[in-house]
Amino acid sequence: MRLAAVQMDIVWHDRAANHAHAWDLAAAAKASDVDLVVFPEMFSTGFSMDTAVTAEAGDGSTPTLLRSMARELNINVVGGFALSDGAQRPKNVALSVDRYGKDLALYAKIHQIALLQEDAHYQAGDRPQPFALGSMKAACLVCYDLRFPELFRTLADGCGLMVIIASWPAERQAHWDLLLRARAIENQCFVAGVNRVGEGGDLSFTGGSAIIDPTGDVIASAGDQETLLIADIEPKRIDAVRSAMPFLKDRKPHFFK
Repeated sequence: MRLAAVQMDIVWHDRAANHAHAWDLAAAAKASDVDLVVFPEMFSTGFSMDTAVTAEAGDGSTPTLLRSMARELNINVVGGFALSDGAQRPKNVALSVDRYGKDLALYAKIHQIALLQEDAHYQAGDRPQPFALGSMKAACLVCYDLRFPELFRTLADGCGLMVIIASWPAERQAHWDLLLRARAIENQCFVAGVNRVGEGGDLSFTGGSAIIDPTGDVIASAGDQETLLIADIEPKRIDAVRSAMPFLKDRKPHFFK
């Protein structure tokens, strides 16, 4: 499976500009014969607390773009936006769409970063949403979720690929780099971290998107500029690693109930 992590520079609060740019980047990924294209958290507006700007319905322009992109380019697509679904506050979500434009999973971010007042503006989700992707199961989590290994642990048995879409600030870049590898090593799965670059909301973003194998080896990594990061992952590698090093079988889950 060939995966493209779209490390893009997001224009603050400009949905039209970001949609046009995302389409161009997806087309470039398609030219490299990828199976899955992944965009960052809230790629259409930036990670903003102004929900009057960010929030849109389930048939809004951003989810419609993702579905159209998947169908017209014949690729699986994942991307983030703010969903207004009748709840008290919008949700920060990741939508996964198959190559026919059909929704595979809609995940609402569970962990919200109080340091940036996200919890005051967005409603938390309550469960992960794994989905089938070719011959393996995958799940998409969002940014701050990366700091909570217990969430990833609930997915370890069933998922061979965990995707993290993010707007992870530059001042904590070292944490991003370390935690992506830790989540891959702990759960013996592929991890794809897709971060943005540029400026927005008085924060700087320096990317560091990476695709990591089940032993924690970095298959591909990006620097601090906009780029299309492409790597091939082999689902059979997951079973091979877990068979050679059966660490997951030694867990004591009763301690954590």
